[in-house]
Amino acid sequence: MTDAPPDLGQRIKGWIDTLLVIDVFVVIAGAVWFGVAVLCHSRGIEAPLDWFQRLWEPLFTPAIGLLMGAAILSGVLGWLLKWWRARAQR
Repeated sequence: MTDAPPDLGQRIKGWIDTLLVIDVFVVIAGAVWFGVAVLCHSRGIEAPLDWFQRLWEPLFTPAIGLLMGAAILSGVLGWLLKWWRARAQR
């Protein structure tokens, strides 16, 4: 028995899941980078914090926003699905 190829919806969901996993690692790396940059700043080394500030708006702000949006959307969709299933059982 052969497995059927995934349909378009499954492929899109897979791409979105991959994008969100990459996004989580970008946000974690940004947090670690910020911590190291603050430590370097306290020792008089300014370059890591300067680079972090340059990348804050074009990279880290959208990454955090995407992560928060995905979490909110996941919660809302989970709540709606639960509500829909409870309504269908009546």
